[in-house]
Amino acid sequence: MPRRGISAIVPGNSASPQRAGPACQDTMQDDNKPRPRISNYITVEGEKRLREELDLLWRFERPKVTQQVSDAAAMGDRSENAEYIYGKKRLREIDRRVRHLRKRLEALTVVDKPPSDPTRIYFGAWITVEDEDGAVHDYRLVGPDEIAEKPGYISVDAPLGRALLGKAADSEVEILTPGGLREWYVLRVSYKGAR
Repeated sequence: MPRRGISAIVPGNSASPQRAGPACQDTMQDDNKPRPRISNYITVEGEKRLREELDLLWRFERPKVTQQVSDAAAMGDRSENAEYIYGKKRLREIDRRVRHLRKRLEALTVVDKPPSDPTRIYFGAWITVEDEDGAVHDYRLVGPDEIAEKPGYISVDAPLGRALLGKAADSEVEILTPGGLREWYVLRVSYKGAR
């Protein structure tokens, strides 16, 4: 039995790899290469935001849209009823997001304490770096579910995030970017706001 995300070999034709079925599709890209694995870490603030979004969708938004669909259905012919069609589409979007949030929250590990070595960069760290042009940037290393929350949040899975992991202040980091090799200098590491 293939593991999730691994291609299965079709019996009788060992040269023809096939996708392992619907459970595998969320971990495979169109070109049959596995997607990069995303980390399952999240900050306390990030988990709270995801739970609030789930609660808002499930307890408030979904019942409101369900009532709108019901009201629109009562108007008669559903095939030409734009409110009904849009409402059903919105319900599917809400249900899809609710499923995603529930699955994601089950898989996440909440990081609520600073690491044992606060001088090094680990998940949740606030980092000040200087690029090779002398520009200073402040970042926070967070999980992939949190990068859109605030400017300056970078994913621990991003190339810069991966390169910074485990580094201390006064370290240099080289990252291969589409524009070529770039150097960053770590000025400061802190865990302010961490419990």
